[in-house]
Amino acid sequence: MSEEIKSTPSEHERAVPVKKHPAWWVPSLYFGEGLPMITVSVVAALMYKNLGVSNSAIAFHTGLLYLPWSLKPLWAPFTEMFKTKRHWVLAMEFMMAVTLGCVALALPLPSFMPITLAFFWLTGFLSSTQDITADGVYISVMSNEEQSKWVGIQGIFWNMGRILASGVLVTFTQVLYKSTQSWVTSWMVVMGILAAIMALLGLWHIRVLPQDPQVGKPPESFKEAMSSFGDTLVTFFKKKDIWMMIAFVLLYRSGEGFLEKIGPLFMLDQARVGGLGLTNDALGNINGIFGTIGFMVGALLGGAYAAKKGLHNTLFILCLALNIPNATYIYLSHARPDTFAEIATLVTLEKLGYGFGSVGHMLYMMQQIAPGKYKTAHYAFATSLMGFGLMVPSALSGWVQEEIGYQNFFIFVMVAIIPSFLASWFAPFRSTDETQEVIS
Repeated sequence: MSEEIKSTPSEHERAVPVKKHPAWWVPSLYFGEGLPMITVSVVAALMYKNLGVSNSAIAFHTGLLYLPWSLKPLWAPFTEMFKTKRHWVLAMEFMMAVTLGCVALALPLPSFMPITLAFFWLTGFLSSTQDITADGVYISVMSNEEQSKWVGIQGIFWNMGRILASGVLVTFTQVLYKSTQSWVTSWMVVMGILAAIMALLGLWHIRVLPQDPQVGKPPESFKEAMSSFGDTLVTFFKKKDIWMMIAFVLLYRSGEGFLEKIGPLFMLDQARVGGLGLTNDALGNINGIFGTIGFMVGALLGGAYAAKKGLHNTLFILCLALNIPNATYIYLSHARPDTFAEIATLVTLEKLGYGFGSVGHMLYMMQQIAPGKYKTAHYAFATSLMGFGLMVPSALSGWVQEEIGYQNFFIFVMVAIIPSFLASWFAPFRSTDETQEVIS
């Protein structure tokens, strides 16, 4: 009898979750982040084009669909107040399965445009909330060394979500159209596949996603909730050296912000206006296949390098790797090579450096800005600032390029990276004791 009692696990022992190895959940978690975001921000536009919607309507309506990711800091603090980040991730994935399924079901309706847009908006808010809480799980259950080691993997699998949504499945709609002669049917199938994938990810994460600690007890009233929200904002701006940290977040990728839109347009534009004159399929292969592989390899190497040497010792090197390869576009704009191999090689090298250096941005936000009582919300604040730092130069880049031409523009980009170097050199770091004090 006593032996039976001893061999039976206690309630406490049964309640303790077993922490799965990151290989079980980090790839799928970030694949599940990239897939719905690209579906809403990129694939929706292609779908509406196939369904006969005008370019002006597509650009206006799908352009606004980026808004949930820009506004996510407004509700990020509430994810700290209720349940755990794991609960939020699971709920968002299952709800996105429903909203994407509703997009599929609404496509045959005469008023499909406003109805599907409504469900894409819902998917956008669910996906941006999933972003917040998935990053929260990653930060909460992993040490700084583990974060550095796996940050390259998360970037790779986020991009795998992009490749599946905007590459494989978009190509599959063409295969379906050849057999059905109906874009509505083709896109119904693809949206149904996307919904099923999100549901399967939710089921998988029930089994493997680790349990993160809840920050505190839920608020008992609206007043208490708003007080907690205010505390989240106040504590963010009270962090030591926060304004220098914000400057780093805004400036680290300033050069990339200018290059992001103009680089592909330069490769597509005709030689008579200074471009390379590539076709769409050539550009797709260069950016979508070779460039993506280069980014993934770079992200893996960058994560391993930062994990081995420590972020404090590697940040400026990561910044150099991110920005110096932008000079490949100066060569391309002057030499204007006409061989696919040469262009693909140079762009792949630029993407390799981009992948290697971008891990510095993510790790700094995770390890220096996020730690504290509201680490998930504060990380969301930081990533929103990162997006703003990319959005402004990106919005200005077209005007600058038209004023000075491609050759001078890419020289201008190399000047625009100087703030990135300064921000990296002077970026403040907490000592280990300070970090432990903030976390506790």
